[in-house]
Amino acid sequence: MAYVVPRPKLTLAEKLYLPAIVAGLAITLKHFKKALFGKGNVTMQYPEQKWDASLPEHYRGAPTLVKDEHDRERCVACQLCEFICPPRAIRIKPGEIPATNKFAKVEKFPLEFDIDMIRCIYCGLCEEVCPEQAIFLRKDYSITGLTRAEMVHDKAKLYELGGVMDGLVHKWNPKK
Repeated sequence: MAYVVPRPKLTLAEKLYLPAIVAGLAITLKHFKKALFGKGNVTMQYPEQKWDASLPEHYRGAPTLVKDEHDRERCVACQLCEFICPPRAIRIKPGEIPATNKFAKVEKFPLEFDIDMIRCIYCGLCEEVCPEQAIFLRKDYSITGLTRAEMVHDKAKLYELGGVMDGLVHKWNPKK
């Protein structure tokens, strides 16, 4: 069953869009007056001024890898982040930890870990699914590069951007 919605009767001024035009001009004049007397900033001067101080707590930026306080890799190459990534921006090639190493129980480490920042949609699913808290989203909105190859961050670049994160890492826990 279709519903018929009656249209309101418009006055002549409303048909000519005069109130809308006047309202738009009033806003423009108000901004012009503020800019003329230096009362308000209309535009942020981007490279000199940044939003870093006013970013909300829930802001999701670029994903990076972090190490623990002993400079060890947190990532166990479980590939959950690679599987959960909607645009398939993450690529991991796992490597085996030698049996002679005291951390051989971990079994794997990321031999290669690449994130294509052009494909990444900053959804944060990789951070949520990581069991070792190896991926974190940093508060960065300015990711640039001159070529596509520069926008694919490899493991070394991701660790450089991510830094060190304190806290318990299950992979290095001897009681696990």
